[in-house]
Amino acid sequence: MALFDGGLLIGGTFAMLGRGHAERLIPMIEALPGHGRSRRIAVDAGPGSFTGIRVGLAAARALALAWDAAVEGYSSLALVAAMARAQHPGQAIDAVMTGGHGEWFFQAFDADGAALAPSASCSPEAAAAMSRAPVVAGSQAAALAALRGGGVEPLPLWPDARALGALPAAALLPDPIAAYGRAPDAQVPRTSASCNQ
Repeated sequence: MALFDGGLLIGGTFAMLGRGHAERLIPMIEALPGHGRSRRIAVDAGPGSFTGIRVGLAAARALALAWDAAVEGYSSLALVAAMARAQHPGQAIDAVMTGGHGEWFFQAFDADGAALAPSASCSPEAAAAMSRAPVVAGSQAAALAALRGGGVEPLPLWPDARALGALPAAALLPDPIAAYGRAPDAQVPRTSASCNQ
């Protein structure tokens, strides 16, 4: 959570929320200077948890309507890669985050921050097979580096809106669409067979 005036960070916080996104989000926004009011709202569009992404997008759209503000979306993987690139300028970065059901979210970025391919939700072994960058960043960076063997620098990082200024301008997209990273797991319930009497 962060508030910027131009490129200057004027307030923000970082919290790891396992649950309670809906209950915590609006109070965190209200705690920002000026209750967080802005003419532009940037929101993490994923990939990530279904609930977290859905709550964030809904709140951004509601606030944009109330404040007559524009909404932009960014990828959590692009932000993690940008944060890593700030520490390692001129380096290609592979971003890897915990996904669902034992999978990881993976995406490779070039030295300028451009995505080399769409993000993927895949097994750790598949992520290791795709990974080529000398620096890997994200919540599963150490695990990915271990799978790849030597010569890889892991940076354990989580998306932090206070680092939004590190994102390339092209990474902010208008009218964001949620990227959950996986297809829905829910299934339509089967109807019970009727009993003959």
